[in-house]
Formats: sequence, structure tokens, C-alpha cells
Amino acid sequence: MLPVVAIVGRPNVGKSSILNALLGRRLAIVDDMAGVTRDRVSVEVPLGGRWVELVDTGGIGIVDTQSLEEHVEAQIAQALEMADLLLFVTDAREGCTPMDREIARALRGLDTPIVLVANKSESRATQAAAAEFSELGFDPVPVSALERLGLHFLGDLVAEMLPGEPDDEDYKPDDPTLKVAIMGRVNVGKSTFLNQLAGSERAIVSEVPGTTRDTVDLRVEKDGRTILVTDTAGLKRESSVQDSVEFYAQRRAQHAIARAEVCLLLLDCTDDITRGDQKIAAMIEDAVRPVVIVANKWDLAQGQMEMSEYGEYVAKKMPGLHFAPIVFVTAKEGRNVLAALDTAQALHKQSVQRVGTPEINRALQRAMTDFRPPVRVKGNPKIFYGTQTDVNPPTLMLFVNDPRSFRSGYRRFLENRLREVLPFKEIPMRLVFRRRRSIFGKNRKPGRPGKPGRGRR
Repeated sequence: MLPVVAIVGRPNVGKSSILNALLGRRLAIVDDMAGVTRDRVSVEVPLGGRWVELVDTGGIGIVDTQSLEEHVEAQIAQALEMADLLLFVTDAREGCTPMDREIARALRGLDTPIVLVANKSESRATQAAAAEFSELGFDPVPVSALERLGLHFLGDLVAEMLPGEPDDEDYKPDDPTLKVAIMGRVNVGKSTFLNQLAGSERAIVSEVPGTTRDTVDLRVEKDGRTILVTDTAGLKRESSVQDSVEFYAQRRAQHAIARAEVCLLLLDCTDDITRGDQKIAAMIEDAVRPVVIVANKWDLAQGQMEMSEYGEYVAKKMPGLHFAPIVFVTAKEGRNVLAALDTAQALHKQSVQRVGTPEINRALQRAMTDFRPPVRVKGNPKIFYGTQTDVNPPTLMLFVNDPRSFRSGYRRFLENRLREVLPFKEIPMRLVFRRRRSIFGKNRKPGRPGKPGRGRR
């Protein structure tokens, strides 16, 4: 296991900025509003030539606007317990505060190495002011996450102060064999689902809508494979987004769809499917991502309806995902949670398959025989042949006489018919219609040379 380096401190001193700066990209949400971070945000990163698990935490002593202080404190306590080293972050602009002194007293009681980081030390004045933090009993390290100053020295110091020797100096984190995003509107049980996979409270679970803000990544080892599971903020209508924090949370959730290879769309089966659910389904459909529909809270709905009834209801409300498998779970009790992950692996296996051109063309021929495309004024639509050009999603290139002749209804028919006979029964496909160019050049046909021009007499 990698050594754990936890970033702690009072609210609004730049803990998330430190994580993003050391990582080299934006992962945690950064905002001037105090108390943005609630869950533990962790990432594997090399510091001073040594790989560590870097963990961002909520602000110690935060007064949460939604009364989630106890949950945030529990996440901080878990991070402190796991940590092999602490980055105690302070604000050099504000100077040493009573809260900094209180946190320092608490941290000194731990048997964990501590590096005191005086963040926001951009100028000579703030760098000089950083020296006053030595009264806390630690040598302050002036850095600026915003200007990326002092980070290299900080990384070297962390590597030097970590207890023990690195297990493997050539270590690099394994690339996950599968990336899964947990999607859904607020309060459908996404964080509860993630916690069951983690076997602990990895993300805060609360009845308060919008509890999750940052995307929370979890690596799950299953059947000898590493699966990266990402919990996301509950997606809302744009008109319901109240501030910049919610805006960035929504954008990270949307980015998670683009990054994922399979999506888990959680629905609350005790509630009606809403326009919010349908919007998320449309986003997944537009991204052409395989999706497992996870019907959560089935223990409460069981007896009121049959699984087949609910499946028909979902297909009616989300016709664009009618082919997606449904797994009925009770996330609170962990029932069928792993089955949903197994189904995600099966969908990914389908999405990376390749099919030979002869098989595709036989399927196209049968489809064209059963239902020919409607004839347009300019002539009969023709498909000459098709071939697979890509995987994940499976992409079929169809060479035709005129792509404009194939309307959306017939394209959907072709996709559904091909899905029935090709090994892509539960995943989306991408059909690309391309005009086949004549080998005789533009607007030229064999045996019909161009009209000769008039010569001089």
C-alpha cells in the first residue's frame, strides 16, 4: 500500500488548491466560499520521486451551511487515522489565528509526522510573515499553490519525512481496466452505493440534497482487475444551480460521463422517473456510453410491482436506453451492489468486441430485405457495404450513395436491427453514413465521357 499524506487545516486556507497544484491539474473544487470540500478527495501522485496517496479533507471547525459538520468531521477523523504524514496548511496572508493554534495543539497529540505549510506566500512580505507560524511548534514551509511556488521543495520534504523506505522505487499506479461513473439525480443513493463498494463511509451520506460536491474516486479490486468507480454530484436543472460551487460540481459530473467507459444510472424505484432522470439518460445516450440502470431501494418497492413491470416502465420513460440491462439493488444493505459492477464489466466486454466485415454485411442485407428505406425524390437510398472502424463504442462505417437519404427513423431501425444480430445487444452503437466516391472521379460514370468542348474552326 502507498503511504497516505493527508492535507488538513481550517477552512479556506487553500487545501484543495494545494492538492490540485501538487497533482498538476484541477481535481478538487476550489472556491472562495468556506467549507466547499466535504468528502475525502484522494489521488495517487509522485512527490519527491516517491508515490503517495494524497488526501484532501474538509476544513476543521467548519460551520456547514447544511448542518453536515459531524459528517465532515468524521471524514477528517478517518483521514487522520489513515495518514502516514500530515500537511498542516495555514494562510500566510491572514497570519496565525486562534483556530490554527487549536488545530496545532490537537495535531501535536498524534504520533504522525507533520509538515506545516504556509500557503499564499506569493510576496516577500507574506514569505516573511510565514515565519510567525513557528510558534505552533513546526518549521513553516512557505508555498503558493496559486503561483506554484515552493511546491518542488515541499514534495522533496514530504518524501524525506515519510516513515520507512519506499517498497518499490519504480512503482507506478496500475491503469484501471475499467472506469465506471455513478450517475443520477440528488438523493437516489449514489454515495451509499459507493460506500458499500468501499466497505466504509468513503463518501458522506445524508438526506440533505446536494451533499456530494467533488467527484470521489474509488479503486475496487475485483477478479484480479482494478476498477475505478467515480461517485458524482447529483445532477440538477441548470435553473436550480445556485452558486459557483454547484456549477463546478455539475461540470465535474458531466466530465465523469466523458471519462467513463460504463455508466451506472441510479434510479429511486420508489419514486417516479423525473425529467431530471431523463435528462441524465439523454446525456449518457449522447455520449454513446454503455449504461447499467440500477434500480435502487428495491426492498421498499418489492411487492408493489414486478421487475418486468418496472423494466417496461423504464423503457417507456427512457426509450433511448431501452436496450440497457436493469439491476435491482438495495444499496443501504449492499444487496446486489456487486452484481451491478459485474454487469458493468460484461457491458465493457461487449463494447470492445470487433465483428468481421462479412458478418456486418450479411446483417445489413437482412435488414434491408425486411425493411427498405423510404424512396426519396432523388432516387433509391442504397447501402453498398459496412465495416467496423472502432470500438468502445462499436462504430460501424456504412458506405452509401447519399447519406441524406437515410432519415433518423431508418437509422434508428438499422441500429436496433444490427444490435439484435451482432454481439452488441446491451450497448449503444455509433453508425456513420459516408458517401461512396466513384473511382472515375466526381460526377463521372464509366462509358460516359464528358461532353467535348468546341474546337476552333
